[in-house]
Amino acid sequence: MSTPHIDAAPGAFAQLVLLPGDPLRARHIARTMLTGAVEVTNVRNMLGFTGEWKGKRVSVMGSGIGVPSAMLYATELIRDHGVRQLVRVGTCGAIAEEVRLGDLVLALGASTDSSVNRLRFSGYDFAATASWRLLSRVATAALPGGPAIRVGRVFTSDFFYHPDPGLRDLLRRFGFLALDMETAGLYGLAAELGAEALSVMTVSDHLVGDLHMSADQRETGVDLMVRLVLDSLLG
Repeated sequence: MSTPHIDAAPGAFAQLVLLPGDPLRARHIARTMLTGAVEVTNVRNMLGFTGEWKGKRVSVMGSGIGVPSAMLYATELIRDHGVRQLVRVGTCGAIAEEVRLGDLVLALGASTDSSVNRLRFSGYDFAATASWRLLSRVATAALPGGPAIRVGRVFTSDFFYHPDPGLRDLLRRFGFLALDMETAGLYGLAAELGAEALSVMTVSDHLVGDLHMSADQRETGVDLMVRLVLDSLLG
């Protein structure tokens, strides 16, 4: 079914869709990890693909940067294309001291400075949490010698360059692991529409220590994370 932002045919998407922010990352995943992947949508160059992982059908599609963009695509995927499981596979900036570059953060819950969930939830506070079924499968699938997996709360911001200089210290005091720009919106939307959502992120930057992965380290780390997600949910 063609929608305003997705031009895929009925049945083009699998029940499970991976959502990297970058559409070129979606293409990379499709080309290097999936078998028989075909492009199913490309409106505004937001690319989506469907293929197989070890004989099981799976899709991957870019979501753009930030809550509004990610929710736009996630809404149409769930509402109009029958997708039941959405897994954000991206990067985040760590703020907890014990988190290291290359670690994987599984967002158990997400607070936010965005108003989307409060508007969605009639002005009340909404506890934006992951699908436990998806999270528990990924959390227990780590291989010895692989990246450390950190499960906990993250903070989703509408700002990449945040105007509040005290935010990071506040979040550290409350035990947050990292910051991103999509998770809380994705969790709220999935709850409203009856789908399952999970956010799995590679730590590409440490915001307190001012540490950053190189481009090569980032690609290797994200690829390892995606394979772990695919194996744990479809293996």
